[in-house]
Amino acid sequence: MEYAAAKSTMCRQCGSHFAPSAPKHEIRMRPKEERVEAAAATDPSLFQKIEGFWTKHHNSEIECFECKAKHEVSSAASSSFCPKCSTHIDLRDYKITTSFSRSIKTQGEIHIMPKGDLSSTTVTCRAALIEGKMRGNMKCVGTATINFVGKIPGRLIAENIVIDRKSDVHFFRRLQVKSIEIRGRMTGEIVAEGAVIIHRNALLDGNVTAKSISVEKGGIFMGQLIIGTSGLAQAELLPEAAPVPAPAAVPEEIAPGAVPHPLPAT
Repeated sequence: MEYAAAKSTMCRQCGSHFAPSAPKHEIRMRPKEERVEAAAATDPSLFQKIEGFWTKHHNSEIECFECKAKHEVSSAASSSFCPKCSTHIDLRDYKITTSFSRSIKTQGEIHIMPKGDLSSTTVTCRAALIEGKMRGNMKCVGTATINFVGKIPGRLIAENIVIDRKSDVHFFRRLQVKSIEIRGRMTGEIVAEGAVIIHRNALLDGNVTAKSISVEKGGIFMGQLIIGTSGLAQAELLPEAAPVPAPAAVPEEIAPGAVPHPLPAT
């Protein structure tokens, strides 16, 4: 027996190398049912293990943007249909290398290259890597990684955001995230449902409303800080404000729930 798609093999009797289609040797594939029965007789769990491995490494779970239903698709698929609401789901990855202004809605990844310029008003994706200009609006249901030096006037909403170590970015619009990790330098306003983490040698200049904040030794935070779920609900109702520069002196009286800047490293 030999694999049906094999291009070459070796004779078990004489050791000669040959192509399966050569007339000198005969290769016969038993029907699938016979192979399954033979394997199951030897090891009943063999095919369960193979099926689980194949599913784990060749399928991925996606969520419909419309009805939020989840289903599995092949990792090689470029599109799919939601089994619940029949909505078409794009699974392709996009690389933005020049000026781009069309709408995108994909469960794939969007990569804005260093010379790319994304000005689309509506962009939805599973993951994003931003190395170029972003002037439009982007919603990322997964992780958005920022590796950029300069100003980003567009709006970014993401599950998680990572500011890369070499970044020095200034956000003009408020960032709405579940969690954010700052490894480089960032200026802007953050509203986070979860944690804000400022790593060693990183800097954050701007007002923060979050459930928690962590500043590693050597990290710097400058701005007003509001911690707690009540502050999150209030921040969503307030209009966006530009980051406030740190004053020369800290006032003696501090409003409840706020921390004056700069916040010492912990």
